[in-house]
Amino acid sequence: MKGTCWKFGDNINTDEIIPARYLNTINTKELASHCMEDIDPNFIKKAKGGDVIVAGDNFGCGSSREHAPIAIKAAGISCVIAKSFARIFFRNAINIGLPIFECPEAVEQIQEGDEIEIDLATAEILNHTSKKKFKFEPFPREMQEIIQAGGLMNFVKKNIAHSKNAL
Repeated sequence: MKGTCWKFGDNINTDEIIPARYLNTINTKELASHCMEDIDPNFIKKAKGGDVIVAGDNFGCGSSREHAPIAIKAAGISCVIAKSFARIFFRNAINIGLPIFECPEAVEQIQEGDEIEIDLATAEILNHTSKKKFKFEPFPREMQEIIQAGGLMNFVKKNIAHSKNAL
């Protein structure tokens, strides 16, 4: 994963990620078109596929809606790096296959506009702009497999199909 950093502060809630007024749709493109608009109305116009959101503490707090990580993923954001995540957002992100990483040191030092790369094999974040590296705690194997499958439902379908073929 490699892209430009878009930086946000602490306690970014799910209503700020995708405003409630857009929750009457399940169309992922529609949700993506409104991602982060109440914080930065031009975010979707500026962000490009592969870019990264970097945020402070408690990212994704608020409601338990899955629309928030869906909007981020559908907007083409490759991952979110934060100091910490609200637990329900954390689980929803994994369930839909959105990679998220907790790395307070990286959040403190990465600036908006920095070009960063995330290496899952080494569990490192490389800031190409500052030439600094940061380590993060990798996910357990099972969670990595869920993300790689594109979410929990795809992971389950794949494992069911694999089990049937093994019989």
